[in-house]
Amino acid sequence: MRLATIVGSTGHVAAVVRGDRCLPLHAGLTSVRTIAHAGAEGLEQVTAYADAASPDAWVPRAGLTLGPVVPDPGAIYTIGLNYDGPGAAPRPDRPLVFGKAASSVAAHGATLAWDRAVSDNVDAEVELGVVVGSGGRVFGYTIIDDVSSRDAWLDGDQWLLGKSMPGFCPAGPSLVPVGDLDPADLRLACTINDDPIQDGRTADMRFSIAEIVSFLSRHLELRPGDLIATGTPVRLATPPGPDRHLEPGDVVVCRIEGIGELTTRIV
Repeated sequence: MRLATIVGSTGHVAAVVRGDRCLPLHAGLTSVRTIAHAGAEGLEQVTAYADAASPDAWVPRAGLTLGPVVPDPGAIYTIGLNYDGPGAAPRPDRPLVFGKAASSVAAHGATLAWDRAVSDNVDAEVELGVVVGSGGRVFGYTIIDDVSSRDAWLDGDQWLLGKSMPGFCPAGPSLVPVGDLDPADLRLACTINDDPIQDGRTADMRFSIAEIVSFLSRHLELRPGDLIATGTPVRLATPPGPDRHLEPGDVVVCRIEGIGELTTRIV
């Protein structure tokens, strides 16, 4: 089973995804954040509702507009320098934690524009996303594109601002519950206009998901619906190379094995 957020006439509504069809959920379980708060019990209720629903209640996925998988995260945490690989920076002694404003979330298929007078050097980064559940536990996994400015005045000392412009956190297209996916060795990759810029495996993480969650929990309160972007593989040296920043007309696709594809169009 997968969960997604769809955009309807009344706003964002959580839905179950099975194959190429979606089932909008009923009152009480209409947001992924609410389901994450309910944890295993919430998933059981969702599963029971889906199993009992009539075929007519399911709608084609192709005709729907997706929202961010969690459209209202309380907080977004990002982990830096968390992958080994050729050319990787030295391993930090502990997880390196940055942040993104909750207002930066965007949906699969969204278009991304920003003020290029503020930053003209912006990169895409594929990351395995963790959706937090009750008690600070992992509720599920998604794809996050940790869009980030590389301009020195932002990337050098204003990381929050350089990661938080509107649309700088595409998240989706869906959530896979924690019990349905082993995150230990998944392939994750990113392309710009079908040209590969990243290709790695979660087995190369320096700090595991459990270590990241434990470290964060020692310093702050993780709440249901919070997002954690667990780090990104090193950029490939092959063309277009690490100096290729996002440009109008680009199509960015982030892929993670077992989850799917997250697409963003740059304008």
